[in-house]
Amino acid sequence: MITSNPTPWQPDAWQNQMRSAFRNPGDLLEHLGLKHLNPAGLAGFPMLAPRSFVERIVHGDPQDALLLQVLPQLQETEEHAGFVRDPLGETNSDQAFIKSPGLIQKYQGRALMITTPACAINCRYCFRRHFPYQQHRPRDRDLALAFLRRDASISEIILSGGDPLLMQDSELALLLASLAQIEHIKRIRIHTRLPIVVPQRITFELMQTLAESPAKVVVVIPSNHHQELNAETKNALDCLGQSGATLLNQSVLLRGINDNVNDLVLLSERLFEQGVLPYYLHLPDKVANTAHFYVDTDRGQALYGGMKSRLPGYLLPRLVREVAGDIAKREMSTEDLALVADPPANLPQALALTPAPAPHPDR
Repeated sequence: MITSNPTPWQPDAWQNQMRSAFRNPGDLLEHLGLKHLNPAGLAGFPMLAPRSFVERIVHGDPQDALLLQVLPQLQETEEHAGFVRDPLGETNSDQAFIKSPGLIQKYQGRALMITTPACAINCRYCFRRHFPYQQHRPRDRDLALAFLRRDASISEIILSGGDPLLMQDSELALLLASLAQIEHIKRIRIHTRLPIVVPQRITFELMQTLAESPAKVVVVIPSNHHQELNAETKNALDCLGQSGATLLNQSVLLRGINDNVNDLVLLSERLFEQGVLPYYLHLPDKVANTAHFYVDTDRGQALYGGMKSRLPGYLLPRLVREVAGDIAKREMSTEDLALVADPPANLPQALALTPAPAPHPDR
């Protein structure tokens, strides 16, 4: 079917969204007709929910899947054995993952660049909610680029954060131009939630920047629930597709949010309708202050089996878990799960739960 061309937004549209975002739990609850609920404290992690995302929350429903992703809960103050500040060992000096400030390499052939500490939405289950962003400032980017120039084994760079699309178009264009000068960088992967939570971020300038990249651009949009996807996200994703980017999704399996087969199947189907291929379904990391979201291996396996019985192969994401020190994501499909149990709590003592620091001023 031939449809009209997608329409990018003006640059001030997404900036207005960020300025008007909800930052106070009480204000958010009142807006949603839930002011009778007592808001929980922030547990050292600020609340941030853009209005575009909030408008997709069902009014008056305290168990709405989108609301639970952004609303602080009392359970965040609880400590649970095995839930640590850095479950992936990204800041563990013994693992030698940090190649320079802001550059992490855990897997052969690709590296991850922390582009900014800022996000467009503060997901309460965030695996980097305790990440020491102050040690990985954007001003150190020249050191990261120098390392990438020296290491010809790296063919793919992953832009992460924070959210790299919170960079201004001009700053992102400058970074992509710098990466384009490194001949062995063949792919640039951008992990961003902005096309989902603030679709207005997709401007003509951004489309042009991506289209002009000599390296192949892959955009990974973490979407966890089919309710997140609407006409605005479809327009944003169509714009990204028109720029030549390959669009993939990776979800996190979250208790009380998407831990049922119907919602997971609907998510895969709706993603495909919006031009996105499901990529990963992550079992959640054991992050301090997020135990109430945790889905264990057995439950994940059962849900995945249900998805497998209802979806064609190209709509079935790979069920994975990331384990600190592994050479790749650990496959957790029904065939593999008999061999792999939940990862043991054998992280170094330095990664154990300690009192949370004050939130970073840029978060």
